[in-house]
Amino acid sequence: MGEDWILPGRNCGACGYGTCDEFFAAIQSGTRKKEECPFSSQHLCQEVPCTQAVLGSFDILGDPFDFILHPLPGECSARKILLPFRPDLVEKWDIQPGDILTGRPMGAGCPVQHVLLVLSASTVSGVIVTHVVGPLSSRGREVKDLEAYHIIGFEGMAESVRQVPVFGRRMRFLPAYCMMNLAHTGVVNQLFSRKEGLQVRVEDIRLL
Repeated sequence: MGEDWILPGRNCGACGYGTCDEFFAAIQSGTRKKEECPFSSQHLCQEVPCTQAVLGSFDILGDPFDFILHPLPGECSARKILLPFRPDLVEKWDIQPGDILTGRPMGAGCPVQHVLLVLSASTVSGVIVTHVVGPLSSRGREVKDLEAYHIIGFEGMAESVRQVPVFGRRMRFLPAYCMMNLAHTGVVNQLFSRKEGLQVRVEDIRLL
């Protein structure tokens, strides 16, 4: 392990441990590797942050949306939860935190190929939690191409535009990193008030 590596301090749990300190102890004992931390290569999330984008109140089609979904504090994009068309690939390919995936959210009808950084992957359900990181992150690295997947949900911090997110309601929102600037719809199924703002999870994603 390189001595210049600094613990990310996110305590996100993606490595399987409750805190970064616990994970670091496992590295020192030789039971885990630094690369199992999805933030061990910080450059993966250092392309132009979506928080620098200038976003209005209407999407590319001129349709309004209720809120913008920004990254969780310290992260590079809202968390994107997906299910491959072949969920068995999670186990077959041994998809792990820190892996780079590519694929198109064909289930939602999006025409754009995405590059994704894996935060967690379940061999039981096939569900993968990711960050959208952009094409530069795939250069010089092994890439696992899912080809197509369903978007199960998003999780991030909500910036209200027309309306504050309402639990149980299908609402229109814009992921802040969306290259097409196209509003998505989804059912708000988790709201969590924190000092940085309102954390929201949205599922049953559609482009309507």
